[in-house]
Amino acid sequence: MNYRNVGKSGLKVSEIAVGSWMTDLAGTEKVDIARDTIRLAYDKGVNFFDCADAYSGGEAEKFLGKILNEYQRHSYVVSSKVFFPTGGGANDWGLSRKHIFENVDRSLLNLNMDYIDLYYCHRFDNTTPMEETLRALSDLVSKGKILYYGVSEEWGAARLEEAQRIIEKYGLYPMTVVQPQYNMIDRYIEHEIMSVCEKYGIGITPFSPLAQGLLTGKYKKGEPYPEGSRATHQADKQINNLLTDENLDKVEKLSKIAEELGTNMSVIALSWILRKSIISSVITGASKPSQLENNLAAADFRIPADAFEEIEKILDFKRFERHVG
Repeated sequence: MNYRNVGKSGLKVSEIAVGSWMTDLAGTEKVDIARDTIRLAYDKGVNFFDCADAYSGGEAEKFLGKILNEYQRHSYVVSSKVFFPTGGGANDWGLSRKHIFENVDRSLLNLNMDYIDLYYCHRFDNTTPMEETLRALSDLVSKGKILYYGVSEEWGAARLEEAQRIIEKYGLYPMTVVQPQYNMIDRYIEHEIMSVCEKYGIGITPFSPLAQGLLTGKYKKGEPYPEGSRATHQADKQINNLLTDENLDKVEKLSKIAEELGTNMSVIALSWILRKSIISSVITGASKPSQLENNLAAADFRIPADAFEEIEKILDFKRFERHVG
């Protein structure tokens, strides 16, 4: 396994990370498979495990913590997130100092750990001053409850720039990482966010690298959805919205390139993300050991220059800049 620094910090994480959502683990067999997957990841050199306080009402943190506590704490990096409701009260959501302080303790209790390595703002809270949020996170670093902090979705380039100004003005602990969605189909962070992260030395740990399963190649145009796939049961239908003829045509062409290179679509999609040095780690959602084994192969796979050029032609991405004023 290869390791990279998270931005300009000294923290090193495995290029492939494992996310623990635990939203569909009804039944002993699924629990055992998820447990075996996390253990296999650790045995294979994965040292970065991602979670959030909102996943399964805190049960995902408990599940992950129980497994990781089998190992020495210094040997792995664990992340969690705060924002979404964890109760029915007026202050049981968001990025206020109160909610952040209360929920980091809740997450630590769930994980049965003394500290969280990386702590993310899961979304942006427009009801709380950004200064309050950043001061709270910086104070948690001072207290040793978290070691580094960052943000996830809804923190665009302008908000990252504003956050940086606040951090520098008040001498707060720096923002270390962002966790946006990023994959071959959704490249919005290449518009502005990626350049801001490069400017300030902020690492990127993207999620949904396989575009909800679209980039695995298992969905075919004109064919029924595979039994048990996300498209057959996902409540919010995110994957269904991606299964357009245009996207499926792209995946079919990309799959042929993967086959010519002696690999598969998942490896190509993950390796394509890791081509960027600003990417610290790719958070994968492997639900069983065989998927994990396949994903891990991406860490040592390099897309040849000619194949990469062909891939970019297929993707036909048009970068744009937004200028105000």
